[in-house]
Amino acid sequence: MTKRFHVVGIGNAMVDILTHCDDAFLEENGIQKGIMQLVDRRRGLELYDRIGPAEEMSGGSAANTIAGIAALGGRTAYVGKVKDDQLGAIFAHDLRAQGAVYETPFAPADHPAETGRCIVLVTPDGERTMNTYLGVTEFLSPSDIDVNQIAEAEWIFLEGYRFDGPESHEAFARAIRAARESGGRVSITLSDPFCIERHREAFARMLREDVDLLFANRAEILSMYETDDFELALARAAAEIDTVVCTDSENGAHILSEGRRWHVPALPTQVVDATGAGDLFAAGFLWGLTHGYDLESCGRMGNSAAAEVISHLGARPQEDLRKRFLAQGLL
Repeated sequence: MTKRFHVVGIGNAMVDILTHCDDAFLEENGIQKGIMQLVDRRRGLELYDRIGPAEEMSGGSAANTIAGIAALGGRTAYVGKVKDDQLGAIFAHDLRAQGAVYETPFAPADHPAETGRCIVLVTPDGERTMNTYLGVTEFLSPSDIDVNQIAEAEWIFLEGYRFDGPESHEAFARAIRAARESGGRVSITLSDPFCIERHREAFARMLREDVDLLFANRAEILSMYETDDFELALARAAAEIDTVVCTDSENGAHILSEGRRWHVPALPTQVVDATGAGDLFAAGFLWGLTHGYDLESCGRMGNSAAAEVISHLGARPQEDLRKRFLAQGLL
């Protein structure tokens, strides 16, 4: 029986505020380069006042992945919390316009928190440094998980950043249970080394017990398995998860599944903004996986989608990804 959705994603619903800066700005403002740091509303406003001209566009890691799959023609839905405010309306519009189903109830207009936003500082080398005010997305609750919608998904895609929140673990557990009971499968992205450090035990338990497909980059998988040995980290992940997909920047991606391993080279690309690289890699990979392609082909699609998104500012594709895949002989 064909399910309604190829992938349903669950994550932090955010609007990105993107701007360029130099390394000196990061140093002057006490910001560690290349990672995601959580900030409160006051700190977020303070940074916003200090940055130069900026662009606002819908973001959120899993939302970017879902938007990418939808752009390829996949059937998708997204679960994440925004407020009934201007940024919330922008987020919902952008995701629905991409073709994704988005039905998570808005937080009311009188909620004390605001729609989450992420100030993304892009340095001349294309590296992105994120300062994230979670706002109402932190309060996604188990009741926001529509088990009937989850049951209609071939795969669910969980965002590691979503572990930051008082009821986030319970919300994930409800989604995983609904997926499992309906024959669906579970994928997760580790999101960020510092996120892993904050929730290591919960991540470890979920990877052992619930996850069929893991997405990570080199820094994240080393952090997860607390080692400096990349090969050891890959081996440990592959020993407990059916399929492990690990990206390694310009060194391409490694895919391990059922005792086999593939290496997929990266595509040469001028890096303008690395925001969304992992998100769109997952989009290309999951689209390929849900459309019957082998794992190596899925990796090539992931690399292609990632290369497109890092070639411009922002974490949503601007080029027609299907035409891109066709031109590259991937379809």
